[in-house]
Amino acid sequence: QVQLEESGGGLVQPGGSLRLSCAASGGTFRRYAVAWFRQAPGKEREFVAAFSRNSDRTYYGDSVKGRFTISRDSAKTTVYLQMNMLKPEDTGVYYCAADSTIILSSMFEARHYDYWGQGTQVTVSS
Repeated sequence: QVQLEESGGGLVQPGGSLRLSCAASGGTFRRYAVAWFRQAPGKEREFVAAFSRNSDRTYYGDSVKGRFTISRDSAKTTVYLQMNMLKPEDTGVYYCAADSTIILSSMFEARHYDYWGQGTQVTVSS
C-alpha cells in the first residue's frame, strides 16, 4: 500500500501563490486516483482537485477553478497542487488522498478514500 506525505504549506499574502507536493512512498500513484482536500476549522473536509484512476483527467472544486492546478511527475510518484491568486478563504489544512478502487462519482467525497497524508497548513493572510 502507498504512504502519502504532503509538503509546501505556509503563510502567504492574499493574491500570492504556493505549490503543495504529495509524495508517494511504498509504491507509485499509477493505480490510484489522487486528490487534494482541505479543511478549515469547524468545517467539513472539502474537495479541491483530483486525478481520476488510470486517466489523465483532472477535476476541480468550484471554488478553486481557474486558480489551482493539479499535476504530477512522469514517474507518478509525486502529485502537485499549484495554488495561485490565493484568498483568505483558502486557508486550511490541505490533505492528499489516494484510492485504488474509487469510482468517479465517489471521487469528490473524502469518506471514500483509503489513504491519507498528515496534512499541511496553508494560511492566507495579510
